[in-house]
Amino acid sequence: MAVRSTAEAAPPTPWSTDLAEPSIHATAFVHSFSHIIGDVEIGANVIIAPSTSIRADEGAPFFIGENTNIQDGVVIHGLEQGRIIGDNKQEYSVWVGKDACITHMALIHGPCYVGDKCFIGFRSTVFNARVGAGCIVMMHALIQDVEIPPGKYVPSGAIITTQQQADRLPDVQAEDKDFAHHVVGINQALRAGYLCAADNKCIAPIRNELAKSYTDTSNGFSFAFERSDEVSSNRLGAETVEQLRYLLEQGFKIGTEHVDQRRFRTGSWNSCKPIETRSLGDAIASLESCLSDHSGDYVRLFGIDNGKRRVLETIIQRPDGVVATATATGFKAPTSTSSYSNGSSNGYSNGNSYNGNGNGNGKAGLSSETVEQIRQLLAGGYRIGTEHVDERRFRTGSWQSCQPIESSSANDVIAALEDCMVQHQGDYVRLIGIDSKAKRRVLESIIQRPNGAIAASSNSSSQSFTAATATPSSSSSYSGGTTTATRLSLEVMDHLRQLLAGGYKISAEHVDQRRFRTGSWQSCGQIEARSDRDAAAALEGFISEYQGEYVRLIGIDAKAKRRVLELIIQRP
Repeated sequence: MAVRSTAEAAPPTPWSTDLAEPSIHATAFVHSFSHIIGDVEIGANVIIAPSTSIRADEGAPFFIGENTNIQDGVVIHGLEQGRIIGDNKQEYSVWVGKDACITHMALIHGPCYVGDKCFIGFRSTVFNARVGAGCIVMMHALIQDVEIPPGKYVPSGAIITTQQQADRLPDVQAEDKDFAHHVVGINQALRAGYLCAADNKCIAPIRNELAKSYTDTSNGFSFAFERSDEVSSNRLGAETVEQLRYLLEQGFKIGTEHVDQRRFRTGSWNSCKPIETRSLGDAIASLESCLSDHSGDYVRLFGIDNGKRRVLETIIQRPDGVVATATATGFKAPTSTSSYSNGSSNGYSNGNSYNGNGNGNGKAGLSSETVEQIRQLLAGGYRIGTEHVDERRFRTGSWQSCQPIESSSANDVIAALEDCMVQHQGDYVRLIGIDSKAKRRVLESIIQRPNGAIAASSNSSSQSFTAATATPSSSSSYSGGTTTATRLSLEVMDHLRQLLAGGYKISAEHVDQRRFRTGSWQSCGQIEARSDRDAAAALEGFISEYQGEYVRLIGIDAKAKRRVLELIIQRP
């Protein structure tokens, strides 16, 4: 049931006396701490978060399309004069399309059009403008008096007030689209959960049965909510049903995999029977069949897009028989060579093992320093990736990905790294640490060079991420060309050279240990140097000035106003 206590009729004004009221679809969720006033049409499966104000009292009407999420603190208002044409060819003060994300504290002020599948970032403002379908607008941006073409990317802090600026915007990248899809999926799960929490018939059995197994169906209950196309399940939570519904509506294929407890740590998942149906009821039946066939295993659900990349990967059953409620864990890296129906294990293993001395038994060896980095990244919950590039393309930074590493086992990761090094002998190979939640890299460390040299081992096994960070040893020097850096590693110097060669600006940031977890970095200052020698000297100065703190190197694309590199070069 939708919460309607905050929906109010428009007040009588000189320009309108119709006392129009909001129209809210039965499947939408409107939080009681939000305000919806006047002629506002809210579509199916929309979520309106707390502290949101949507006032069609001056400009009207407003339209908010299905599956859209309007997050905390958003303000939507419109001028009495000025209208735009919505997708239905009618006039509106504000039109927000379907599958859109209007995120925290954003301001949408009519006359304004926001197309389907758009993402408007935190505290951004859109006024007297059209934002085409599929655009990504990042944080603290201003869009006014322009039309943004479909599929464009507006970087954080951008001010777009002329059509020339709008036409020169870069295109949205695949990872940006994935992120927007992810946010929509997360908010659909939240909508289902809030609706359940507001319905005593739904929430009471959950509270009563928390201490029992979710597979005990003698007192079974359905989490499904009132819908014209209501489909329920006795084994799946409502969040999982809603996730299935969302994936099917968005055109994704459905995949399922299972793994026993022993192989779970190595990531050796096996596919269940492929789910080819586009029917929600049949998909639920297939998923329940997989749960029954593998009742003592982990079972996970995921969607697959046309590029065979996974979205919304979620464990829905554990070996103790608990059928989990769906919690989106985020998008996985693209899997270019395999799909959910291949029946093969996703874990990578070539028979190599880690023998404790920092090297695998494969043809290529890893230093103990690299092995320690892998262990720290995995222990921190980060994903591991690898990339390679030949000598000619190294200066342009045209790295290519090796086979994705899905496993969280150190042995499997080591084996995959060694395999990449063997396949690309004569190339640079680097190790990547990825923060899946923040969707950014936390480490880039070159582990092989064209002459076959493997990254040297650290003298101290306790040193953190030493291959890509500033080292405490004055003997660590860079000897390429005429540059000499006594405190920066080879990898940092390589990054400096690439950034300068690419015309990027360079800066640095620092943060103490207490503020590191909150991401409250502060600028060290811009580095104006155009030679790697001068840039290295500036970085060393910052490292000395902020001893005992984190320091990171920043590469900036000045034209696109976005960062191309964030690399921690010193740790406390």
